[in-house]
Amino acid sequence: MKSYFQNRELSWLRFNERVLLEATEDSVPDLEKLKFVSIFVSNLDEFFMVRVGSLHDLSAIKKEVKDNKTGMNAGEQINAILKTLPAMYREKDEIFKKVSENLERSNIRELKYSDLDLEQKSFVEDFYIKRIDQLVSPQIVDINHPFPFLENTKLYAFANLEKGKEKVFGIVPIRNTYPKYLILPGENFEYILIEEIILNQINQIFKEYKILSKNIIKVTRNTDFVDDRDTWEEFDDYREYMKSILKKRKRLNVVRLESQGKLSKQSLSFLLEKNELTEDAYFPIDSPLNMQYVFDLIKDIPKAIKSKLLYKDLIQYNPADFSKSIIEDVRHKDRILSYPYDSMDTFLSLLKEAANDPDCKSIKITIYRLAKNSKVVRYLTEAAQNGKEVTVFVELKARFDEESNINYANILYEEGCNIIYGFNKYKMHSKICLITFRNPRTENLNYITQIGTGNYNESTAKQYTDFSLMTANPEIGLDATDFFKNMSIGNLDGKYMHLLQSPTTLKTGLMHRVEKEIAKGEDGYILCKFNSLTDKDFIEKFIEASQKGVKVDLIIRGISCLLPGIKNQSENIRIRSIVGRFLEHPRVYVFGKKDPMMYISSADLMTRNTENRVEIATPILDSEIKERILKYLEVQMKDNVGARLMNSSGEYEKIEECGEKFSSQGYFVREGEEKNFSARSKADEVIVKREKIKGKEKVKKESFFDKLLKIFKK
Repeated sequence: MKSYFQNRELSWLRFNERVLLEATEDSVPDLEKLKFVSIFVSNLDEFFMVRVGSLHDLSAIKKEVKDNKTGMNAGEQINAILKTLPAMYREKDEIFKKVSENLERSNIRELKYSDLDLEQKSFVEDFYIKRIDQLVSPQIVDINHPFPFLENTKLYAFANLEKGKEKVFGIVPIRNTYPKYLILPGENFEYILIEEIILNQINQIFKEYKILSKNIIKVTRNTDFVDDRDTWEEFDDYREYMKSILKKRKRLNVVRLESQGKLSKQSLSFLLEKNELTEDAYFPIDSPLNMQYVFDLIKDIPKAIKSKLLYKDLIQYNPADFSKSIIEDVRHKDRILSYPYDSMDTFLSLLKEAANDPDCKSIKITIYRLAKNSKVVRYLTEAAQNGKEVTVFVELKARFDEESNINYANILYEEGCNIIYGFNKYKMHSKICLITFRNPRTENLNYITQIGTGNYNESTAKQYTDFSLMTANPEIGLDATDFFKNMSIGNLDGKYMHLLQSPTTLKTGLMHRVEKEIAKGEDGYILCKFNSLTDKDFIEKFIEASQKGVKVDLIIRGISCLLPGIKNQSENIRIRSIVGRFLEHPRVYVFGKKDPMMYISSADLMTRNTENRVEIATPILDSEIKERILKYLEVQMKDNVGARLMNSSGEYEKIEECGEKFSSQGYFVREGEEKNFSARSKADEVIVKREKIKGKEKVKKESFFDKLLKIFKK
C-alpha cells in the first residue's frame, strides 16, 4: 500500500463524523444541530444498505476482490468499518443528549413514559386505545410460530417473555403508518415518540407473559443489487425488469442490528442467530434509532419558539422576476445560476417559456432525480401537448428513486413524450437540456443548452449548492445535438468540439489538462471542487503534479482516497471539506493561473463516474461567468467556519482563525439578499419613472383639452 492512499469506506465514515460534529458548533442553531444528528443517522443507514451491503456481496465471491488502493479485501474492510463505529455511536449519543439539553432550555423536550405527569399519561393512554390498539399486530416466536421477516430500517418492539417454564420472544411491528410522535398537552412543547408509547404497552400486549426484557430494535438490510445482463434479457420491458429488482431488494440479507438500550444476552443471541450476524455487527445505542421524525417535528413547533433556533429563511434570487423573456436574456448573454442562492425558478421559467414558444421545435433532457409534483415534468408535458418534440432520457437505476422515475416515465409517455431508458451497464448521470428553435424568417436552427452539476429537482435545489449554465452558444448547441443523437442510438463513443463525455472523453480530457499543468512545473496550478475522489488514475496524476511542484487545491466534500501533505509525495496538495447549512454539490475543474481553463460537470473523480456512467462536462467560455465561479471558489478557500483541512492521516482539522470568522455559505446568502434588494430597487425605479412619464403625458393631454374648451367657449 502506498502511503498517500486511504480506504474509501473509512474516509466516508470520517466525513459522516464531520456531519455529526456540526451539531457541536456554537454557530449552529439548536434545531439545526438536531437536523445534523438526524442526517448522520440517515447517512449511516444508507452506507450500510449500499456500501456495506456490496462488501458482503464481494466477500461471498470465491475469487478474492481487493481494494486497488489499500489492498484490503472485502472482509477486512467490513471488519475495519465495524471496529470504527462503536466510538462514533457513543459520540452520537453524547451529542444527541447535549442537543436535547439545549432544546430543553427553550422548552422543547422529548419525554420518556416515566416522565409523563398524570394528565399526559391519560392523554397518551387515550391516544393508544383509540388510534393504535386495534392496529397492533403482535407475534410470538416459538416452535409453532416461525421468526418473521424484519423489514429494512423498520422499528420493532422486541421482548423476552416467560410463561411458566417456557421462554419465548414477542415482536410488535411499529408501522410506518403510525404517527412518528405525539405532541403532549401542557404549557411547554413536549412530545413522546411512538416507539416509546408502544414499548410501554408491551406488558398489556403480552399480558399473559412475564416480561423479562424489552427493547426497540432495527435491522439494516443489504439493498445493493447486481444489474445482471442475463436476467435483464429475460424481460421485454426494461421497466418490468426494474420492478422485479425493487422487489428483490426488500428481501436481501441483514448487515446490521441496532437496539435502543442494550439487549439481554438471550435476546441478542436469538436475534444474531436468526439474522445470521456476528456480534460485531450489533450496536446498542441510547438515542432514537430512527430520526426521520426530526424534520416533521420542527414543522410542528410554534414559529415564535423555533424562529431563533433555526437558520434565517433563505431569500433566493430569481433573475426571471426581473426579465420579460429568459430566452432573450440567454441569447443576449450566457447565464449561470448558483443554487440555492439563485432560484431554480429561472430555469423552470426557461422551460415554460420554451413550451409555449411557437419557434421552439424540440426539448431534449436527461432525468436522474426529480422532486415530488415536479414542475419540470409539468412543463415537458405542456411542451408535448403544444406539439413540440420532447425526448426524455430517464435513468431507472437512480438509487432509491427507481420507483419515482418509473412513475414519471409513465406520465411523460402518456402525454406524448419520447422516453428512452438509457443503458443497461451505464447509468445516465448527465445533467443536460437542449432546446431547439427554428427562425421562421431564415429557417435556421438555433439552440439554448443548459448544463448543470446537479439534478432537475426543485426540492434539492433549495438545499444543495450547484451550478446551472444556460447558453445560446451555437457550438455548444451543436455538441449537445450530437450528444442526444448519439445517446438515442446507443453510441457512447461520440466526439465533441467542447463537451467532454464519460465513459469516453471526460477522463482523458481532464487528465490531459492535469498533464499540461505538470509540464509547467512550479508555475502550474490546479483547483478543483467536487464530492468524492476515488479514481486511482487521477490520484496518481495529482501525486505526479505535486512532485513536480504544481500546487493542487482540492475542495472535496466527502470521500478522498488521497492523503495530502505527505513529504515528497503529496506535500503540495491541500484538501479541504466544507459542511454547513447546505450540502456542497458542484463539480468544478480549473487548470492554470492566468486565463485558466474551467469545466463544470455532473461527474466526481470516482471510477464509477469516469468509467461506468454517462457524464457531461462543459467548458466555461464566457469570461464574466468564469470570473464569477473563480470568485466563488476563492471565497470557499477563505472559509474558516464550515471548512476543515484534511491532515496526512485523513482526519479533519479546524482551520486556525486569522482574523474574523468567515463562512462561505453565509457570504453567499448575504450576497443573494443584496442582489435581490438591488434588483428590486432598480425595478422600483423603472416603475416610478414610468409612472412619472405617464403623469406628464396626462398633464399634457389635460392642458391640450383645456385649450380646446377655451376655444369653444370663445
